[in-house]
Amino acid sequence: MSAEQVYLGADLGAESGRVMAGLWDGRRMRIEELHRFPNGGVEIGGTLRWDILRLWSEIQNGLALGARRFGKAIVSVGVDTWGVDFVLMSKSNELLGMPFTYRDARTRGLMARAFERVPRAEIFAATGIQFLEINSLFQLLALQQQSPEILAAADCFLTIPDFLNWCLSGERACEFTNATTTQCFHPTQRTWSTDMLKKFGLPTAMFPKVIAPGTRLGSLRESVVAKTGLARVDLIAPATHDTGSAVVAVPTASKTQGNFAYISSGTWSLMGTELSAPVLTDAALARNFTNEGGVDFTFRLLKNIMGLWLVQQCRRAFEAKHRSFDYAELVRLAGEAAPLRSFVEPDDARFLNPPDMPAAIQDFCRETNQPVPQSEGEIVRCALEGLALKYAATLDGIEALTGKRAEVIHIVGGGSRNDLLNQLAANACDRPVLAGPVEATVLGNLLVQAKACGELTDLAEIRSVVRGSGEVREFLPDPGSRAAWTEARGKFAALAQT
Repeated sequence: MSAEQVYLGADLGAESGRVMAGLWDGRRMRIEELHRFPNGGVEIGGTLRWDILRLWSEIQNGLALGARRFGKAIVSVGVDTWGVDFVLMSKSNELLGMPFTYRDARTRGLMARAFERVPRAEIFAATGIQFLEINSLFQLLALQQQSPEILAAADCFLTIPDFLNWCLSGERACEFTNATTTQCFHPTQRTWSTDMLKKFGLPTAMFPKVIAPGTRLGSLRESVVAKTGLARVDLIAPATHDTGSAVVAVPTASKTQGNFAYISSGTWSLMGTELSAPVLTDAALARNFTNEGGVDFTFRLLKNIMGLWLVQQCRRAFEAKHRSFDYAELVRLAGEAAPLRSFVEPDDARFLNPPDMPAAIQDFCRETNQPVPQSEGEIVRCALEGLALKYAATLDGIEALTGKRAEVIHIVGGGSRNDLLNQLAANACDRPVLAGPVEATVLGNLLVQAKACGELTDLAEIRSVVRGSGEVREFLPDPGSRAAWTEARGKFAALAQT
């Protein structure tokens, strides 16, 4: 190879999206940001939607910047986004409405009614997925109840990254890692759970073929080439679920499954371990764990935890009251607040989308007879310590289900920059924490593209590249605080939801 190859990755999260370039020299992947843009739900008519067409326009803008900068060195393009949300398309490829966001209220209370139609255990056996009201299954049941005409017209179901892949290439397919998040996919048969879906009276013909991460979806559409200036390079599906891509970039050297845990830390905290097969036991159902797909048909046994959404929404609420802080300042104030005074259960339903997050945190503490945090620092510390304690409880569950001890916890993604949370996690879990890479999601996206192009052979080689491509920082448990954290874990267990 005479020069660097360039791979372009579009990485969309709930707060922002960006298009990144990965420069591959045969040994290391160096990344450069080309374009960043905001994202978030758009309120219309009492519903919360994604502005999917604006997101598509912004992706094209980023690709155009990449074309101007790197030209013929660009090899391929790949997209990853969050899971569970989807679009429905008609037979003639018309978009059937603007897609809902998972925080829209229309699925509230639907789980209990769904279990009256198909038992909880039967749904878990057919999907292996954690029960959350945001899951695609419950979103489809909401459509069935509230907008049956949309469902009747649907010819194709595509998750958000799959729809963006259709925009780029014209190919209608669902990529494995995102398909597994829907609670409509069978983890052992590796196809859609049509028998279960039929019991709910949901249409099944609309679910397209499922492809593996690393699949070439063909060349870019001519219209995309004309708009962006790119050549007709390949579109490659990475692990299109952002957590799937982030876990690809966990810099572990271990070849023993189950002996490390990871946290993909951002708006959500996705905490789990990597296995070769899903865990579909009664114990996994009772603990409400999920089995999501990974690269090379691995499975991520994990829990979805509310994550830094709590801090993001606190910051937004403070700004609405004309108290403006950047995240670094909030973390500093939290670090100065008294430790282990009060904490929340992050997955309490009140925190999903409250109008005032600090008030919701205070209400939780008041109702659970804890000291009510007052200052910004106290409120944020309460949220962060709740997260750390949730991590510890989740680690207990992972180890109970796998029968293996996780010797280390890898925290990757944007949240790995939060040194206070990293240290709190090490203390709560009583394990070393390795933080980084920050750009794990897009790095995993780009390296799967490189693997698909023959530059890398397997997941172990990808992770070897990750270890050589970025800084990882270590946080060790504080022995002096062990007794206090042990007491706090006992208190948290009384608050926690299973």
